[in-house]
Amino acid sequence: MAESATLLTSKIKDEPSLDAFISFEDAKIIYNLPFNELLFRAQQVHRAHFDPNAIQMSRLLSIKTGGCPEDCGYCSQSAHYPTGLKASKLMEVERVLAEAQKAKEGGATRYCMGAAWRNPKERDMDVLVAMIEGVKALGMETCMTLGMLTPEQSGRLAEVGLDYYNHNIDTSERYYSEIITTRTFEDRLETLANVRNAGIKVCAGGILGMGETVEDRISMLVTLANLPAPPESVPINRLIPIPGSKLATAAPVDPIDFVRTIALARILMPRSHVRLSAGRTEMSDEMQALCVVAGANSIFIGDTLLTADNPGEDHDAALLRRLGLTPMELELSR
Repeated sequence: MAESATLLTSKIKDEPSLDAFISFEDAKIIYNLPFNELLFRAQQVHRAHFDPNAIQMSRLLSIKTGGCPEDCGYCSQSAHYPTGLKASKLMEVERVLAEAQKAKEGGATRYCMGAAWRNPKERDMDVLVAMIEGVKALGMETCMTLGMLTPEQSGRLAEVGLDYYNHNIDTSERYYSEIITTRTFEDRLETLANVRNAGIKVCAGGILGMGETVEDRISMLVTLANLPAPPESVPINRLIPIPGSKLATAAPVDPIDFVRTIALARILMPRSHVRLSAGRTEMSDEMQALCVVAGANSIFIGDTLLTADNPGEDHDAALLRRLGLTPMELELSR
C-alpha cells in the first residue's frame, strides 16, 4: 500500500495539472496511510506549490441572513427549522463596503459575501454588482456565495470581476439526500460548471461531522478533484451543531479523521487553497496546527462566520505567532 501511495503522491506533486482520473480506490489508499506518513506526503505536496509558512486570511460577511427556502440540515438560516434566527433583508452597499474596509484594516486580503438564498433574484443583481465593484476598489479579492446561479447570472458577476464563487457540494453524492432534499447533488455541480464557464474561480468544499462515513468524505474530495478543473479554493468545515436544526445532536468528527481529510484534500488538489473554515472555535490550537501541517493554508478571521462564532482576531493572531505563520500576499488576477 505504501509503495502505491508513493507513486500516487509523487505523480500529483510533480504534475500539478494532472489530467488523469483520480479513483476512489487510489484516494482511499492515500487516506489510510500511517498518520505520520500521510502528513509527510501532504507537506511535500504543499511545499511544492506554496510557502509553507504563509496563510491566507479571509473575512466572511452575511449580506442577507435567514429565511432560506432550502432544507440543508446543518444550517441555522433554513426556514425549515426552528433555529431562532430572524430573517433580514439584503444589506445596503454602503454598509457592506464599510465592513470590508474594517476587514482590510484587520489583515484580511479576501472578502467573502454570503446571502441565504436558493438563488439570487434579478432585482438583486445590480446591488450585488455594486458590492463586488466596491470591494475590488479597496484592493481586496472578492468572493460571493448566493446559492444556485444561471449561466447568465454567472456571466454578469464575471463581467464586473468577481474573483471567486463559493458553492459547496457538502458531502458525497451517496449521502447528499440525507442532508438536503430541496436541491440535488447535480444542481450543485451545474452551478459550479456555470461559474467555471464564466471564468470565475471556484470555491467548493464540504462539511465533516454530519453523520457521513469516512468513505463519504473521500468520495466528496474525489468528486472535487475530478472536476474539469479542481476548485482553486477548498473549504473544509467542521459541523457546528445548531439547536433546532436537523443535525443539532450530530456527534463531532474525530480530530484525527478531520486532519486526515485535510491532508487528502491537499494531496488531491495540490494548487488549491485548502481553507480551514467553520468549526474552529471547537478545535484546539494543537488540532489547528496539525491541519496546517497537513496542508491547510487559509482561514477566516473575525468573531463571526455568517451566523456562527469564530475565534476572535486576538486569538488567531496569537496562534499564528506561535506557529510562525505570516499573512499570504494578495495576488489579484482579475
